[in-house]
Amino acid sequence: MGHVVALIPAAGRGLRMGLDIGKPYVPLCGRPVLAHTVDAFDRCPHVDGCVLVVDPERQEHCRTHVVEAFGYRRVWRIVPGGATRQESVYRGLQAIEGDADIVIVHDGVRPLIEPEVIEESVVLCRTHGAVLVAVPVKETIKIVHDGVVVATPDRATLWAAQTPQTFSYALLRDAHERARADGYEGTDDAALVERLGHRVTILRGSYENIKLTTPEDVVVAEQILRRRGNSRVR
Repeated sequence: MGHVVALIPAAGRGLRMGLDIGKPYVPLCGRPVLAHTVDAFDRCPHVDGCVLVVDPERQEHCRTHVVEAFGYRRVWRIVPGGATRQESVYRGLQAIEGDADIVIVHDGVRPLIEPEVIEESVVLCRTHGAVLVAVPVKETIKIVHDGVVVATPDRATLWAAQTPQTFSYALLRDAHERARADGYEGTDDAALVERLGHRVTILRGSYENIKLTTPEDVVVAEQILRRRGNSRVR
């Protein structure tokens, strides 16, 4: 079998955090958020290596304060990100061309992912080629135009997409190339694969696998880590 590579986009600047430091480097229980994320993949035996896609101005900061500071030996490359998340993922795909059969795309600011979910996504991907971690929507969702509700979709059919999203490398590269050619900007990688007509298999995730966007999210993440009794918590 070929290599399984985690591609972790972490180029966001985190304006909603209200801090000068980028979201991936916000302290979380004694470590940068990104260090917690990388740690989950470092502990996963199904993952051969990681490629981090970061703010071009923070490549050395990431190397020094995340990779070297915590001894992550399976980080293969630190790649400068682009203007959008989609462009950052594409740059990561270019950087690992020839090195991966399966690529796991995971948000750098989802530090609560468990290695067991990563492993299961890889196993499913070997059969299905495209796997999306998601959770059923709890709330009733409304479709709104101009401030007015126009429809209420059946909640039983709605799932909230998370990461990791795991694909055969060739499939995801093709999806990104097609999106670039068409000028299409998706909100996640699964959307690009769906455009090709390829089925994306759902792997039920955890409501704890939150994306850290606001200071309140960091407080919640700290509580979850402490409840887990995580060895990464100081």
